[in-house]
Amino acid sequence: MLKTLLGTAAVAMAMAMATSPAMADIKIGSIVELSGPGAAAGTNFHDGVKMGIEELNASGGILGEQVELLEYDSQTDPQVSRAMVQKAIDDDIYAITGTVFSSSTVVNMLVAQQAGIPQFTGSEAPAITAKGNPYIFRTTFGAQKGIPKMAKYMADEMGVKKVAVVWANTEFGKGGHSAFEEEVGNYGFEVVADIPTEQAQTDFSADVLKAKTSGADAIFVYLTEEESARFLKEAQKQSIGIPMVGETTLTGAKVIELAGDAANGAMGHVALTADAGVPAIDEMVAKFKAKYGYTPDHNAIKGYTAAWTIKCVTEMIGEANSQALADKMHGLTLTVDECPGILIDASWDDTGEMSRESFFVEVKDGKQTVKAILPPN
Repeated sequence: MLKTLLGTAAVAMAMAMATSPAMADIKIGSIVELSGPGAAAGTNFHDGVKMGIEELNASGGILGEQVELLEYDSQTDPQVSRAMVQKAIDDDIYAITGTVFSSSTVVNMLVAQQAGIPQFTGSEAPAITAKGNPYIFRTTFGAQKGIPKMAKYMADEMGVKKVAVVWANTEFGKGGHSAFEEEVGNYGFEVVADIPTEQAQTDFSADVLKAKTSGADAIFVYLTEEESARFLKEAQKQSIGIPMVGETTLTGAKVIELAGDAANGAMGHVALTADAGVPAIDEMVAKFKAKYGYTPDHNAIKGYTAAWTIKCVTEMIGEANSQALADKMHGLTLTVDECPGILIDASWDDTGEMSRESFFVEVKDGKQTVKAILPPN
């Protein structure tokens, strides 16, 4: 009887091993804000990653292996995000995509670093690539690269002299605020009002009034998507009458959706836009809208390019080795010719910071209209 049981167990084990090809699959962890204040950004990023993974699996996967996407909700909470990164590592992931909110990434990236797992983040706070972490890589460049482009346009093309600054008092917002402060002296801006706000703030009436009456030529708005939409609605309500300029989070598709016609007239520098007029982006946007039923914002494009970057670089090194992937990313340039899924040629420096072309846009009739293409810096 015992021999029979042992024999049966051995056969079952052998069958399990023979019929479990998923054990050899490459696992990628998607750790993003699927709930909480960051859900709008996180869901876009996640959907972009997911679509990218499905596409690359349909074209043969990575090195002939199918990719399994493991999904984790950070709940827009830094400590929860840290726990989710550890869970993903325990689940034997090859690489991480996410998080989007900088306040989470600065906490959770230390866990990935300790485990030697490459992390492709959608976060833009300058501090993220300034900490010497060799496993962190942006899917777009940080505020310290984007804001100088925006400030130059404000000075040279808009003739701005006096600026009111409205910013989120978070890791994300502090990074943008500091980056803009560095440009004040470069272009002779006078900051006539400096207005910090809180994460998930709902009432912007006092902030809009303060900016409106400050004597500013323009308002630099550096808030998250949902907060930007609320600010724009209040600005419309108060007939603010001053140009509002920001980064991607002021003019993105999600902001336009939430703010409605209040978004018209908002201007900003964007690293990525569904309305760029770039054929590869147009194609990605069309597929995304057909799949999910909504227009992708910059976060979705960041997530999509993260999935394809992992595929292309892994196939360059010839093995799914986390350390080799991280090593190869430093100082790398990927072109659309060799990796179509990245959509725009991109480079990464030794800190994991990205460089590529970007755009200055204005929202008109509910769409981003490109006013200028800005070169890499």
